[in-house]
Amino acid sequence: MLAVLCVLLLSLYNPVCGVFQKLYCTISESCECDFKPNIRDLEWDLYKNLYGQHLAQDIVSEEVARFLQNKSPDRPLVLSFHGSSGTGKTLVSSMLGNHLYGSAMSSPYVHQFVPTLHFPLPQRVDEYREELKSWVQGNLTECARSVFIFDEMEKMPSGLIDVLEPFLGPSHVVFRTNYRKAIYIFISTTGEEVINRLALENRQAGRDREEIKLSDLQDAVAQTAYSNDTSGFFQSSVIQQKLVTRFVPFLPLSRRHVERCVLSQLCQQGSCGRTDVVDAVGGDMIYTPVQGQYFSTTGCKAVPAKINFFL
Repeated sequence: MLAVLCVLLLSLYNPVCGVFQKLYCTISESCECDFKPNIRDLEWDLYKNLYGQHLAQDIVSEEVARFLQNKSPDRPLVLSFHGSSGTGKTLVSSMLGNHLYGSAMSSPYVHQFVPTLHFPLPQRVDEYREELKSWVQGNLTECARSVFIFDEMEKMPSGLIDVLEPFLGPSHVVFRTNYRKAIYIFISTTGEEVINRLALENRQAGRDREEIKLSDLQDAVAQTAYSNDTSGFFQSSVIQQKLVTRFVPFLPLSRRHVERCVLSQLCQQGSCGRTDVVDAVGGDMIYTPVQGQYFSTTGCKAVPAKINFFL
């Protein structure tokens, strides 16, 4: 109804539509009123605040922009983030929420699932399947632009995630629900061995990490997620049916990346000048392998605690 009125009023006086929409949004809880995507700010955030992840920066910015530019997508956007702890996977999922909705990650249309909290008992997987299907269906009915984030997929009960298959494919009618404008993010450490091995081989060969291409890792990460029995995608129909738009590898971080994390957090605390803390935290991290000391074993995850220790 709002759209029809806007079209009619647009021919008379364009600002009227904007005024009417603002009035509508003051009395409505429609998610379209809170959905305020800013792709430029997302790209800026990715390239300014995500360190050492050229693949993730490019893939996420390109795929999100392409998806949102399509006014009538034939399927949702499905991104699966893979890599070691502390490499930025959760950070990027938060960036998406922050730049898609006016109320950012606190938006009621951004839904986060953690297996140990929401699906803790493997023997109740059938019950969880029904609950998850009902939850997703209900929230898509309320808001077609819903964002669903599934963290710690390596701890997801086997077979649970397959209940999402009908929502992720190209079918035009599923449960009478508009589901094709939704975004799904899966976060996992599964595949970290494959990613880290390639990064190490690349480093030992003297090549820049930016020379690593998505094609070097995409199929290997997908295969690992499918064949690893600790993966939430273990023998999953979601992978069999090729319903994941992109598998996004997150590379291990070197000391210079860790130190950029330290400096960024110090600046947020008003302590940009504490280069002594930057050096101390960078030097206190554990790096692997023993011969070379190339990559932080915990990425940037331990940075906040170490900053507090050295300040």
